[in-house]
Amino acid sequence: MGAELDVAVVGGGIAGLAAAHELARAGREVRVFEAADHVGGRMATRHVSGFVVDTGAEQISTRGYPDTWDLLRRTGLDAAPRKVGRHVGVWRDGRVRRGLAHPLGLLTGAGLSVRARLDFLRATRGRFDVTRPETSRLGRATVAEFAAPHHRDLLEYLCQPVVSGFFGWRPEHSAAAPFLGLLGAIGPVTGWRAYDGGMDSLARALAARLDVTTSFPVREVVAARDHARVVGDDGEVRARSVVLAVPAPVARRVHVTAPEPDRRFLDACTFTPMVKAHLMLDRRPDPGVYLLAVPRSESPSVSVVLFDHLKHPDRAPAGRGLVTVIASPAIVPALLNAPDDQVVGVLADEAERFVPGLRAAVTGSVVHRFRHGLPEATPAALDLRAGFESRLGGVVDYAGDWLTLAPYSEAAVRSGRRAAARVLARTPSAAAQPGTLPSAAAPKREHA
Repeated sequence: MGAELDVAVVGGGIAGLAAAHELARAGREVRVFEAADHVGGRMATRHVSGFVVDTGAEQISTRGYPDTWDLLRRTGLDAAPRKVGRHVGVWRDGRVRRGLAHPLGLLTGAGLSVRARLDFLRATRGRFDVTRPETSRLGRATVAEFAAPHHRDLLEYLCQPVVSGFFGWRPEHSAAAPFLGLLGAIGPVTGWRAYDGGMDSLARALAARLDVTTSFPVREVVAARDHARVVGDDGEVRARSVVLAVPAPVARRVHVTAPEPDRRFLDACTFTPMVKAHLMLDRRPDPGVYLLAVPRSESPSVSVVLFDHLKHPDRAPAGRGLVTVIASPAIVPALLNAPDDQVVGVLADEAERFVPGLRAAVTGSVVHRFRHGLPEATPAALDLRAGFESRLGGVVDYAGDWLTLAPYSEAAVRSGRRAAARVLARTPSAAAQPGTLPSAAAPKREHA
């Protein structure tokens, strides 16, 4: 029996959509299967009562995102991302210290002592490759080990707040090389942008040009020599090639025929969970920064307070505010299965310290949980990454930011495009003859 599809892409996040876009441009028959009822994955946006709630990624940059900007130009969205135009700050000793991820921070300190600033400049001298972090001179050092020889502020008021707040990482468990590579790639906050209409704008634009089946959770992918079966609750399809554009733990679970060497990397490539409470307010607080990183030494339960209405003016109606509170990694396990009102209570009560009057201003909320938030980039995964990458290109391939252990959307886009290139190289003739799915097995097809 021949394959019914040329290429099946499992996962409708930005990595899967980027892969499908490249394949469709090359004339391939490609269908995307997404478990949720919407596309976007960790770049999804919800529209609630006039608020634009970015549940995942918060911004892109004019630097370090070449593949993303290429897709934006192709889809006519390159003018859509608007400059954030606000500073990022750190909470220390009862107040906001501006200048994190900004040249201003070298003068103001952004919460760092002079000694810590000098230590950081010395420690980060040289190039850290964000696409091949295992080549770094830091080797397997964790973030905590990288910072240990230097002034204590470097860990407590820079490295830990950034890796925990932005990635959900624990500095004692996560490797320093991907973190420093990412810092060097994306550049200062002066180049950061947010999409008009929500951070899922690019995902929605790509999906509109593709064949996307939503609400189709994939249970198994079973590879054979020249095809693979994609099995879901509502049926199964056969494809000449499959791209698994899902988090590594999900890929490990569904790809039941993955070779043993691949399974070792997939097992090592753990993800950190994240919990966010998006609070809709009857006023617009302005602390002078759009994002406040909170060190664990300053709070046991809050890592970030993000003022979405300062990030982009369309995120809240006129006169209203939208504040996102991100839970500290230390408290996330207790909140993952907690009721929404409990999550809001815990996070809003603690965030009151940083935004006085916040609790009384809340008129509504959205709680979002990512059980597979971002790749954790452990030293064990770093050891196995290059070998895994060298074996890519089979009937079942992979896409996602975890392939380079770089937790940002550009890595996901880039991985999707590279996965598409490998599929095209493996089957250059594009000779697939689409078959007809048996009616009992055919999944419901929707265009997102």
